[in-house]
Amino acid sequence: MKIDKNLIKELVDYLNEFNLTELEYMEGSKKIKVSKSHKGVISQNVSDNLVPSNKAVLSSSAENDGTRVKSPIIGTAYLAPEPGAKPFVKIGDKVKKGQTIMIVEAMKTMNHIPSSADGTVKKIMVNDGQPVEFGQTLIIIE
Repeated sequence: MKIDKNLIKELVDYLNEFNLTELEYMEGSKKIKVSKSHKGVISQNVSDNLVPSNKAVLSSSAENDGTRVKSPIIGTAYLAPEPGAKPFVKIGDKVKKGQTIMIVEAMKTMNHIPSSADGTVKKIMVNDGQPVEFGQTLIIIE
């Protein structure tokens, strides 16, 4: 299969232009997926029974060890209760299970996202005001 570099570049440009984290393009049996969150490009024939694309990209396990707090809904992540306010948590903060660590807004409803474990905030995987998807990792707690 010949890879169309211009098409991939165009798709990556759309990611940036529309502030998307992932974009999938399908033409016939060719499927191309570009993703910021995985920093990779996956291309496959739809008829192939391959490993799902999110498992095809390797990542550093040391960086991702810990409890992952994932978004329960599609929406916009906010790290503070209101603009200009102190963030709910910062890297290195100790958190308790059930403590609000951020808000995901969906359809004008502010959904408080609780910590799923006691521990220390190791990594914040989203920026304030960033669109998030269902199941996307928001914070890693160790």
